[in-house]
Amino acid sequence: MGINQGEHAGVNQCIKPVTTKRDGELYIGGCNLKYLAERFKTPLYVIDESTLREVCREYKNAFSGYKNIKMTYASKALCNTAISKILVDEGFGFDTVSEGEFYTVYKSGADMSNVTFNGNNKSVNEIVSALEFGVGRFSVDNFYELDILNKEAVKKNKIADVLIRFTPGIECHTHDYIKTGQTDSKFGFDKIQLDEVVELILNQYKNINIKGLHAHIGSQIFELQSYADEIDILIKTLSELNNKYNLVMDELNIGGGLGVKYTEKDHPPSIADFGKVVIESVKVSSQKYGINPPIIYIEPGRSIISTAGVTLYTIGSMKQVPNGRKYITVDGGMADNPRPSMYHAEYYAEIADDINSKETECVTIAGRYCESGDILIENLELPSPKSGDILCVYNTGAYNYSMASNYNRVQKPAMLLVNNSQSDIIVNRETLDDLIRADLIPDRLRR
Repeated sequence: MGINQGEHAGVNQCIKPVTTKRDGELYIGGCNLKYLAERFKTPLYVIDESTLREVCREYKNAFSGYKNIKMTYASKALCNTAISKILVDEGFGFDTVSEGEFYTVYKSGADMSNVTFNGNNKSVNEIVSALEFGVGRFSVDNFYELDILNKEAVKKNKIADVLIRFTPGIECHTHDYIKTGQTDSKFGFDKIQLDEVVELILNQYKNINIKGLHAHIGSQIFELQSYADEIDILIKTLSELNNKYNLVMDELNIGGGLGVKYTEKDHPPSIADFGKVVIESVKVSSQKYGINPPIIYIEPGRSIISTAGVTLYTIGSMKQVPNGRKYITVDGGMADNPRPSMYHAEYYAEIADDINSKETECVTIAGRYCESGDILIENLELPSPKSGDILCVYNTGAYNYSMASNYNRVQKPAMLLVNNSQSDIIVNRETLDDLIRADLIPDRLRR
């Protein structure tokens, strides 16, 4: 099964896709990775459909004991039409943070009433577009947005259903850049501002309807107690606001953020345990504060798509620094996976080719881009890597494609969906003409 594929491990507790096997060469979804790399070229994103569907069903099973649950996939993790279509088929709604994301899920057949529009600086055009597309919930983040949303809703004679996003003051032990629930955050209202928000909506913004509250405490979270604490704060706050203003808010969005296993050092809780903690916490806190158990939204992203994805690279140059490290350079790097340079994110990788040597050496996987910080993996044990070998980097489904760029004017990779020995392109590799498609030379420079 591989490095960590325990029989009873949840998908988010596995480094590799569930269909990964080695028969001389590496296979995922029944497809030979070396063959895929030769046919479709590298770098190449590969998504295993079986893993994606399995994790969706793990989530549904984990929350099957709570009838008022709404599953919404955090599209920012990976958003394209094929992936969104699979999520639609699996019964998920969507948490979106831009017009591009909610347009993508719309084109994939999503029921827009199950789509939330989130984000801390929605433009006027995006708000208008969201109203036109019939987005189900706006997660309102600030006073500026509230004013715009009401004005545009009035113009269109619509009522905008909103969740008020606030910061519950919970800090998770994760990277500073992916913390969102602490008091000093760019996201959401501070808790002490909630009275002012509610009074504004009730007294001035007649085209806004408050449905509930939204909080998100961070990403790559391993401590389930953080969710229990968040839920207690949310339900207490919901109860206080309902009682004070005679409201009937009955919806809570607790966000997502459940961690995944990138390397053997990572020990994320299972989706099943996450579900147990959330359901029990909602029941306990609802009884504690005297309200009916509310409708609960969860918005997993990374833990839905990350394990399903791998990235294939071709090894090029190799360099042994005297009295230093051995660098193995691949044909991609920080433009197709910026996470190591942004967060010092760590990954595990293997050679996809048939491995003859049992002896390994410690190498550093470097990218091709003109930055000293373009390092994908440090101190990786590989069996005698050589130029031309295919390197498979695991757990790259989340945020790699989403954050990809054209740095150094390099084309973005293609993406494949594999399943039952079949491979389908779901994102075309960019061409050189794609790179210059939006470029213009002014007429005055042509004289």
